[in-house]
Amino acid sequence: MRGASRESLQQAQEALAALTVVPATDVTKLSDDLAAIGAALDGDVALRRLLTDPSRDPEQRSQLVTTLLSGKAGDPAVELVAGAVRFRWSAPRDLADAIDVLATEAELSLAERAGSLDAVEDDLFRFGRILVGEPELASALSERIPASQRTALVDSLLAGKANPSALRLIHRLVAAPRGRSVVSGVEELSRIAAERRSRVTALVSAAVPLTEAQRERLTGILARAYGREIRLNVELDQDLIGGLTIRIGDDIIDGSVAGRLAEAARRVSQ
Repeated sequence: MRGASRESLQQAQEALAALTVVPATDVTKLSDDLAAIGAALDGDVALRRLLTDPSRDPEQRSQLVTTLLSGKAGDPAVELVAGAVRFRWSAPRDLADAIDVLATEAELSLAERAGSLDAVEDDLFRFGRILVGEPELASALSERIPASQRTALVDSLLAGKANPSALRLIHRLVAAPRGRSVVSGVEELSRIAAERRSRVTALVSAAVPLTEAQRERLTGILARAYGREIRLNVELDQDLIGGLTIRIGDDIIDGSVAGRLAEAARRVSQ
């Protein structure tokens, strides 16, 4: 993706990151819903054009998504896609591709939470090497046989041997290749997993919006501290009074005024 689409995907990924850390969110369902929506968009050129039409008001596009998907997908998926169509997309197909990426990212967030992201990346890479070495298998999995047979074939090869998230991602790919060869599809999954493994999402709560300079400085500080690329997801929380709280995985850095006051009160009461 280029230009506006790349920026829009990044915004949608930030929204997804915020959803996946909410305890009430069923991330497995969210991932499944997004995959189904992406497949539906892939097969409907007219709908893709309608939802990315720059001459149509963004709120109208968003409302159309809500109308079409309510009752057919969970609220988190509807909310995410309704937000995504408000953004600008360089080409209608980019929207379908972006939703597909979000479905993959949601599944990978489950693996990351379980501490198995490395295993998922390894399983995807190994399966990709198997396909490269066995062209007939790759051809069979790229729509030569019915979808149910393709997923059954994957199970015969990987069930009980691959990480559950890796297996679910491969199932989706072979069931709905979206015009891709299964080899290129697995390579794309591997790339997304590798990028996520090398990147950390920092969930930042701030009392006031951060300037671009502040965001860049905070990103640099956290990147040096964690030794990995950092993506900031910033939300406003006026209850903090001032300062920031930062959550990275299980780590919580509380630099807010409210946090310092609470700590002072705790010490006084001891």
